[in-house]
This record gives sequence, structure tokens and C-alpha cells, in this order.
Amino acid sequence: MSTLQPPPPSLDVRRAADRFTTSAGWLDSKHSFSFGRHYDPSNTGHGLLLVNNDDVVTPGSGFETHPHKDMEIVTWVLRGSLVHQDSTGHSGIIYPGLAQRMSAGSGIMHSEKNDSWRLEGATHQEPVRFVQMWVVPDENRITPGYEQLEIDAELLGGGLVPVASGMDAHDGASAIRIKNRYAALHAARLQPGRSVELPDAPYLHLFVARGAVTLEGAGPLAEGDAVRFTATGGQRVTATEDAEVLVWEMHATLAS
Repeated sequence: MSTLQPPPPSLDVRRAADRFTTSAGWLDSKHSFSFGRHYDPSNTGHGLLLVNNDDVVTPGSGFETHPHKDMEIVTWVLRGSLVHQDSTGHSGIIYPGLAQRMSAGSGIMHSEKNDSWRLEGATHQEPVRFVQMWVVPDENRITPGYEQLEIDAELLGGGLVPVASGMDAHDGASAIRIKNRYAALHAARLQPGRSVELPDAPYLHLFVARGAVTLEGAGPLAEGDAVRFTATGGQRVTATEDAEVLVWEMHATLAS
């Protein structure tokens, strides 16, 4: 991990249609970076963010139990509900407005399924859509952990709300804690005409999770579009329709 001076300022727009895609019948997954069988050596991450997957899972299906190691995994549900179960004994239903963090650490097994009726409620036919994001931890082989936090009320204000952070600046704020002191995830739900100002950081990643916005200096962005910022920040993002954006603020990058 490096905190050296980043390269010259740049703003790199990535369109939704250009993402890698994995389709498996029960799964429609779109990858902002190299993932699984999709590998591009020039597109393996930005700053500390290695994965930004936009997933839709059909009812009754999902990811069977599988392992992870040495990764901070943040899941943000946009529609429907997702059931999490892991080898540390944590289980629960994740839904819009509930932030979830899993620290894989020295090793963890977990499953993620669209079958909430197995825990509570009636069978439903609604797909679940969620964004799963991976950042590297400060240290390898830490003790695996899990945290979730309801922040729906904070999002009603329309501002940029900390969702997951390891930065001291967000200690005690609404954010769940991740094991990286150089990274933070923010979210905003914006009505048409409402704006937020992006943080000023060496590395930023903006993802339009729902709706459409305009970005100062770059123009219109549609659902699924993303922007990678290097050595620049402070631009305004303005909704042109009901929108939800996810913003990673990163003050380090992976060492080359």
C-alpha cells in the first residue's frame, strides 16, 4: 500500500455498457474491474478498490458457501433483500439502507442468497440487486469479522453519508468500520436538482447505482456509469432524476 504522491490529475469516465458481464441464469453480474474469468491487466482496480460488482440474483438462488481471505467486503443492497450466512456464526437479511461489512481476514466461508423467506416472511418473486465492493485491508490475516448498520434515516437528508470507513475522520459517524484507515465509502440518495460535492482525495471512485446525474466537468452519467478520479476532487454531482450514488474516498493506492 502506498501513500506517495499520485500521478497528475485525471478523470476517467467508464460507461455501463463497457463493463465485463457474467450471466449464469440465476445471476446477472456486471464488473467494473477484472473479476473471475474476466481479466484485463490494465483494469484491476483503482486506488484501494479492487471489486465493484453490480449483481442481480433471482429468487431462491444465490452464491453457495465459498471462501474469502484478506479482503474487506462491503455489500450495499439497492432492491430486494439478500440473506447472509458465514462461518463465524453471523446471519441476517440485508436490505436497502442497511450497510454490511465482512472482514475476511485469515479466512471465512459465507453464502449470499435471495431466499429471505427461509428466515422470515412469505415466498416472494422479487430479484435482489446489490453492489458488492472489495478493498484491501491494512493488515493481512486479521481475525475475521462482521458488522451491519441501519443508515436509512441519514440518507433521507440527501447529502453524502459515510457508509463504511476506516478513517479517523468518520469515527463515531454513521459508517460501519472497515480495516483500512485510508478508505471510506459514501452514499447519497438524490432527488432531481439536488447536488452533493465530492470529497477531495488522491483517489475517488464514483458509481451511479440508480438513476442519472450530471458531473461537473464531465457531463451526464447514466445508471451503471462510473468515474475514476486521480489527484482531483470537489466536483459537484447533480441528479437529473431520482438517483443513488456510491463514492469511494481513498488516500492511498496499492504499491506497484
